[in-house]
Amino acid sequence: MGTGTGTETGMEAGAVTGAGAVAEAEAEAGARARAVVVPEAGAGLVAQAPPRRSPDPGTAPGTAPDPEPDQEPDQEPAPEPAPHPDSAHATALSGGTGGADALAPLVDTVMDALARGARRRGGPIAPGRPGEVAATVSEVFGGPTAVTGAEALDRLTELLAHGSADPADASCAAHLHCPPLAVAVAADLAVSALNPSQDSWDQAPAATALETLLLQELAGLVGYEPEHAAGVLTSGGTESNLMGLMLARDRVLGAASGRQIELTGVPGTGTDHAPGPRPQPRSRLRPRILASAAAHFSVQRAAALLGLGEDAVLPVPVDHQLRMDTEALAAALDGCAERGELPVAVVATAGTTDTGAIDPLRACAALAAEHGAWLHVDAAYGGGALLSDRLAPLLDGLALADSVSLDWHKLGWQPAAAGVFLVRRSETYASLARRAVYLNPADDEEAGYPSLLGLSLRTTRRADAFKIAVTLRTLGRAGLGRLVDACRDLAVAGARAVADHPRLELHSEPVLTAFLFRYQPKPEPERQADTANAAADTAEAQREYGARCDAVNAALRRRLLREGSAVVGRTELPGEGPGRVRLKLTLLNPHTTAAEVERLLHAVVAAGRAEEGAR
Repeated sequence: MGTGTGTETGMEAGAVTGAGAVAEAEAEAGARARAVVVPEAGAGLVAQAPPRRSPDPGTAPGTAPDPEPDQEPDQEPAPEPAPHPDSAHATALSGGTGGADALAPLVDTVMDALARGARRRGGPIAPGRPGEVAATVSEVFGGPTAVTGAEALDRLTELLAHGSADPADASCAAHLHCPPLAVAVAADLAVSALNPSQDSWDQAPAATALETLLLQELAGLVGYEPEHAAGVLTSGGTESNLMGLMLARDRVLGAASGRQIELTGVPGTGTDHAPGPRPQPRSRLRPRILASAAAHFSVQRAAALLGLGEDAVLPVPVDHQLRMDTEALAAALDGCAERGELPVAVVATAGTTDTGAIDPLRACAALAAEHGAWLHVDAAYGGGALLSDRLAPLLDGLALADSVSLDWHKLGWQPAAAGVFLVRRSETYASLARRAVYLNPADDEEAGYPSLLGLSLRTTRRADAFKIAVTLRTLGRAGLGRLVDACRDLAVAGARAVADHPRLELHSEPVLTAFLFRYQPKPEPERQADTANAAADTAEAQREYGARCDAVNAALRRRLLREGSAVVGRTELPGEGPGRVRLKLTLLNPHTTAAEVERLLHAVVAAGRAEEGAR
């Protein structure tokens, strides 16, 4: 299986198809990235820490130790014993002018522990069952043998590295779980050290300005007019989808009911009458949200949180590739009108989690506008196509959406979280506006001190825009686009390998960087057919084979996890009955080669045969 683990991907230089794209992208960055550690082809996705001197345990934070008398000034002193947990280093602060001296030796400790943990793991995931992993964690963290004091950082980091799934390993390809770029991790370290919070300007002066400029740039990438758009960094697609549907509820339901929904609540759940000089009857329109049957589950969760109820979400049928059927969407919207229901929002998906399917965005926009519904596009995965000249046309119509969610911790190679929420018209943000006198007093804003508080559902918020901004300026859109293209090429090659293997069945061609397939066990010996009931016997045999396929595919995935040899995804196709379980490869590592993907597929087949033999 893939040999890359943790801080060392183990990819062979010169043999990595995607790594060529990485090297080309980084070469283009040129002088812009002179001071930034960026991985070279075959070197992996995590920066190697340069050697540092270990400060004397008694040195005060912010003070560099003098070299030993018998050493040259540029020589690294002998390693010092680990400082006592009560020393200045254990309680030193990371920010400020002296922060680097306190942080540097701890970063060295972390990097060493990461490497040890990765070597111990030896593959994409540590072998064993969940109970064994829990016991190992308990031994180190809890109980009489728990690690304490100066050893805690070292031992617990090694534990984390050993017990983590490694998305940089070629055989770890289950989820939208990217291996972050080294430059993004380094930028994220700076944010963690300085700890700016985006809820007021005086906590994050530079970060406030940087997030504003970044969002304008991303709005332009989506196709919005930057001067009219607005947005915020989020924890990911779930939060972004909640925000989009909340604004849809407030705008559309508010207009239909004559209420200010964020104040009075959803009609039927708040006050009995709308405010005003004369009591008005409550609206009897039932709010509806229309989303494809393959849309993310966060749509239902958002409906529940917004007081609409999960049943307010109407699933729209999809085609074989799991794209929304626009004729079915039109019929569902017409049905809402006939039943006196209010279509508050249409949620289109640009990149489903299973197949990367992209709904027909332009047609969805036209239907939503025709029925007065808000169009929210969940592009948490597919938004990465905007970085690629080859794939960007797949998102035709995205600029027509009222709101969009993007996740740069997927096809953007950022450490989580790096979600983005954007609206086409800034005035639609009105219901989120908030005034907190201790954070954004009106006189401060009038005096020119901006606030991002009214753009987010959160108060305290990390400066997650920084790592995205650094990555964009280091690699540029073209450099990142080549990484997207490399992963797409891997998916195409993997799908071809599935289609060519006699024991594997491809569900559909990849749209982005993921595809579904299944292992096909050998059919059971045919039963003696009853001529009078041949059709019923055939249908029953198909059901039995479908159930057997489901069981074998589910079991072979768990076998691979127990062995520590591969992390493969599992999902189910929409519908009812047996035969819907599918395995999934989601390829987000541009260093992976087509040969490594093919070896992963052979491991799936070997595990499938082993499961057949065990039954």
